This record gives sequence, structure tokens and C-alpha cells, in this order.
Amino acid sequence: MKLTLKVWRQDGNDSDGRFENYELDGVSEDSSFLEMMDQLNEQLLSQGIEPVLFDHDCREGICGTCSLTINGYAHGPEDSTTTCQLHMRKFRDGETITIEPFRAKAFPVVRDLVVDRSAFDRITQAGGFITVRTGSAPDGNALPVAKSDSDKAMDAAACIGCGACVASCKNASAMLFTSAKAGHLNLLPQGQAEKDKRVLAMVSAMDEAGFGNCRNYGECSAACPKDISLDYIAKLNRDHAKAKIKKFFS
Repeated sequence: MKLTLKVWRQDGNDSDGRFENYELDGVSEDSSFLEMMDQLNEQLLSQGIEPVLFDHDCREGICGTCSLTINGYAHGPEDSTTTCQLHMRKFRDGETITIEPFRAKAFPVVRDLVVDRSAFDRITQAGGFITVRTGSAPDGNALPVAKSDSDKAMDAAACIGCGACVASCKNASAMLFTSAKAGHLNLLPQGQAEKDKRVLAMVSAMDEAGFGNCRNYGECSAACPKDISLDYIAKLNRDHAKAKIKKFFS
């Protein structure tokens, strides 16, 4: 395959960015998108040009590190797929591909296609813990959990924190991420003790980080590589309202 790559280059968050065009030939349709980026960087290095910086780690769709906006779509045009799982056979020979970083005020550009997503870490740290005693693993039947709750908690725990939900939202809202992280613990018996405190703290951390408000556009769930449902946002809103009322009358 022969491709024209329109790649965002930026020296840092305080610098002006720009698109630069690169011609790349001999791309295998069986290669992943990140392997194609590796091929581009090898070509740039051979030409004495600074390689394009981009995030990657496991390349197995697990870590959530790969954060590229491809032709206007977070992680590219394929549904339920991370960038590292996207293959070049999804593109046409001779196509021009536009590659940008995730765009959000709370995700400042570090360099080129790399963004700082530490705001997600602060949200998780604000309430992502339980005070259950640690130690050896308890017996599996010691604390019964309803299967419906267990299934919902597992679905929420599937969130890999990639940030596609934020990048695809018109308001750059982090409600899907926050609701998944809060919902994971709030649905389980072990998480009930801190449920109200957790919800208030995580939503507060989300607002302080500069994320926008949720308007239920649904783009977040559509872009999510793990298909996290909008139902978790509805649950977070209910839990947050209850927690505020309890705090007001306490």
C-alpha cells in the first residue's frame, strides 16, 4: 500500500502545532496501525528527520495507552477497537490518513501525538479504593454477590482508561470514564462503605481537571473500545444526587 500521512507535529503544549505530510510506500495491509507508524519513523530516521512521538505499550488492546485520532475518529474508524488493534486493511491504497492527538483541555499535548492523561489518574485516586481488610484471598463464597451486580461490575471494570470517550465528546466530558470507575466499586458489597464519599470525590476531581459537562450525545460510548454503556453515567448521576442529599442533611 502507498499512503499519504497527514501527521500532527508539535514540540510541546506551549508551542504551535502543525500538520506535516509524509509519503509512505510498501505498507502491508496485514500490519497494525502502530506498526505502520513504526515504519514511518524508520523512514524519517533514515532521512535525518525527528521521528513522530506517539504513545504505545502492550499493543494488545489492554493497556489503553495508544491514543490517536485517525481521520476524525478516536482510535480510528473500526468499532470496539483500540489503535493498536486497527489494521491497515481498513484503509485504501493511495488514501490520505489524518493522524492527530486526542483533543481536550484536560489532555494537554506533551509532544506530537502524545497527550498527558494524568487527569484520569487523579480521578481514580480521588475515590478508587475500599477499606476492606487486605491479606490472603478470601473464600469465593464468603461474600455472596448477585450475578447481575457481578456482571455489571465486570463490564464497568473493562474500562482501560484510554480517553477515547473524552476525545470523541463535543464537550470533552469524562463522565463515561468516571462512571465506569465509580460503578465498578459501587456495584459490589465491598464498595458500599465509601460509596457516597467516593462518588462526590471523583466527580469533584473530574470537574477540577477541566473536563466538560455531559450532554448525553452518546459519542463516548460509541467510541469506547470496550463498549462501556451509557447506563453507567445514569447510575453515577443517581448516586451523586443521593450522596449530595445525604451530605446536606448529615
